[in-house]
Amino acid sequence: MTEEHFLTPVYIDAFDLDDAWFQTLSAILDKGRVYTITRGSYKGAKRLEFDYVVVRARKPSHQIIPIIPEGLNIPAPTDMEYIQGYLSYLLTGAKTATEDYTYGERLVDPKVRLSEVREGRSLVQEVPLCVNQIDEVIRMYREEGFGTNQAVMEIGMPSDIKLQDPPCLRLIDTKIRDNKLHFFLYFRSWDLWGGFPSNLGGLQLVKQYMAEMIGVEDGEIVAASKGLHLYDYSWEVAKIRTKKIDKIIT
Repeated sequence: MTEEHFLTPVYIDAFDLDDAWFQTLSAILDKGRVYTITRGSYKGAKRLEFDYVVVRARKPSHQIIPIIPEGLNIPAPTDMEYIQGYLSYLLTGAKTATEDYTYGERLVDPKVRLSEVREGRSLVQEVPLCVNQIDEVIRMYREEGFGTNQAVMEIGMPSDIKLQDPPCLRLIDTKIRDNKLHFFLYFRSWDLWGGFPSNLGGLQLVKQYMAEMIGVEDGEIVAASKGLHLYDYSWEVAKIRTKKIDKIIT
């Protein structure tokens, strides 16, 4: 008789973003599953991935970037200079000609891409939706109070299913409780080594900005993903950082 297997959800309760990253690295080495990518970035490579994970940072502003102890001789995955630049990416709609979208565009100047074939040529038109979601959430809370579940900012849209590289971050939901602005995030796929620290660092700065504009305190971050992973090329540095050098990943 074949043994039935079930998913293994993981919950990380951390103090700040540095603690969240370290705890999550440690947990994935113990509880992640290895699989080969059949579609998407790095097709053919292996990932170590949680079935599902929720990561809570109670005081994300306390330490935003990961701390790498002296003597480990591994590079830090991000720094404040990079995160400050990433903040600009999140707060503007600018994108290059080769980009299908940016998170910033989806937040502050989203557009629907319409394509048609005319006289044998494929034509693409971008139609602006004329909404700045960050400004609208700020306005909603300032003018209509904190008792709402409608203050959610969406990154994903249905047409993303056809993109070669659809957005990893799909949703930024918000709540004000105890006079604090909290973020609730969902990532469909998420690189734990490089993406997690920069993404959460940049989003924490967005949250701090929004809290100040609303007139409340900065709150927690709770992030969920069914695709938080480590690529095989980062397994060794993850083991060094967590001091699990002898951990065997299969």
